[in-house]
Amino acid sequence: MSHHTLILSATPSRRLAGDLAIWFFIGAELVAFAAFFGAYAFTRASHVAEFNLAQQGLNCDAGAVNTLLLLTASALVVRAVQGALAGRARADAVWLLAAIVCGIGFLGVKGVEYAAAFDQGISLSSSTFHMFYLSLTFFHFMHVILGLVILVVLWAGMRAGRYGPQDMNGLESGAAYWHMVDLVWLILFPLVYVIH
Repeated sequence: MSHHTLILSATPSRRLAGDLAIWFFIGAELVAFAAFFGAYAFTRASHVAEFNLAQQGLNCDAGAVNTLLLLTASALVVRAVQGALAGRARADAVWLLAAIVCGIGFLGVKGVEYAAAFDQGISLSSSTFHMFYLSLTFFHFMHVILGLVILVVLWAGMRAGRYGPQDMNGLESGAAYWHMVDLVWLILFPLVYVIH
């Protein structure tokens, strides 16, 4: 056996984390969000003054807190996946629980934002900006809820010792979905709340 063959055989093979089906699903979701973002940007370009004025009514602090909550949740999900990969699924399930708490915090902050908006009489028909704001953020809100349901199932699976170095597929698939939810918010927040 040659020296080169030894090097090749010692190189770990790269694999796609999670199930291939979840990546097709994530791809489809990202296309839907991209279309939504494109429509927002295109419409905004034709109504700059109107959008700028309406944006002033948004709570950027709440948006920033939610950004921090989702980033923290994603970091915690990574810790949980690393723990399961190292054979510590039961012990490191606590990281997923902490991520779930962050996700619930996101929903709480967004709920307060929605309540304040509705108190001001803001609705889908208030303005073009508000139609986009409510539609985009609620579409994402529903994805966070689905992500939390997935994280709860994964947390229960980790506590039961279902995941480990030999079986990471379900955990990695769920984690990939959560990271997609986080990524979308990282585009949505500056696009809708910050950029004038």
